[in-house]
Amino acid sequence: MPNINSTRLRRTILAAAFVCLILLPAKVASAWGAGGHMMTAYIAYQRLDSKAKAEANRLLRLPINPASVTSKSRDFVNASHWADDLRPFPEFKFAAALHFADFPFSVDGTPVPTDQPAPENVIVALERNVETLKTSTDDNERAQALRFIIHFVGDIHQPLHCSTRVDSEHQDGDRGGNGFNVRVTDVNGNFQKKNLHSYWDSGLGSFPPSGANFAPPPLNKIPPAVSVAVRGNPATSPLLHLNNPTDFAGWAKESSDLAQKRAYDGLEPGGTPDAAYRREGIRVVRRRVAWGGYRLAALLNSIWP
Repeated sequence: MPNINSTRLRRTILAAAFVCLILLPAKVASAWGAGGHMMTAYIAYQRLDSKAKAEANRLLRLPINPASVTSKSRDFVNASHWADDLRPFPEFKFAAALHFADFPFSVDGTPVPTDQPAPENVIVALERNVETLKTSTDDNERAQALRFIIHFVGDIHQPLHCSTRVDSEHQDGDRGGNGFNVRVTDVNGNFQKKNLHSYWDSGLGSFPPSGANFAPPPLNKIPPAVSVAVRGNPATSPLLHLNNPTDFAGWAKESSDLAQKRAYDGLEPGGTPDAAYRREGIRVVRRRVAWGGYRLAALLNSIWP
């Protein structure tokens, strides 16, 4: 005869686990790791005109809520990961869906969902926060909008934040690679399982890594990484369209196309990216970080001419 207390305990544990599964977010609200976001912001800050730089500095010094997070990111480069640092705060739960815009594509003929991207997405978020930054008379609102803009411009340039792979096992999509596992080697040459999204968030292991408890990398790690990223990706490419700094839908389409042609190409779930895949992937992420920085600067310079 089973012990009644142990039976109740098992039921309680199972119920709690079920609730946790229900409450898990549909998609992890992060794009580049803090290192990639900081690289984009560093590139942008160097290209800000004097008026834009002064106004950005002024707004970023304001102690907006949550003060415990804002106090750690009062400069432009560290402000880039502020929107990811908000995740533990219930009052910012609304922002979880704003980091991505999943455009679905099917690899086996499975019909793609017709309700994606969701109405609340990174394209809409950028449009909304740019309007706030331009028109609001509340400096706290404008400071929050600026912080979101710095982050979301980075997000929209991460290919897996603008695409989701549909197949018979993932009829609603794989959430930008969060449901697509790969086997990669760590620094010691050992295999480890990662989802494709987090692999690209890290720049395929090429970006300055976060520290313990997701602490951002030190600022002195960012300039050397930026130097490598911009070396082969100057701001002279006509494809940048810097004279159109609010083409958010166009930036998302670039990322979506790159996800299909580069991030998923040649990979099967559970597979191992080879050396050629990693070389090409690193080339892509460096360009996206550089272009995100150039475009972020052009956007803010257009708001504060």
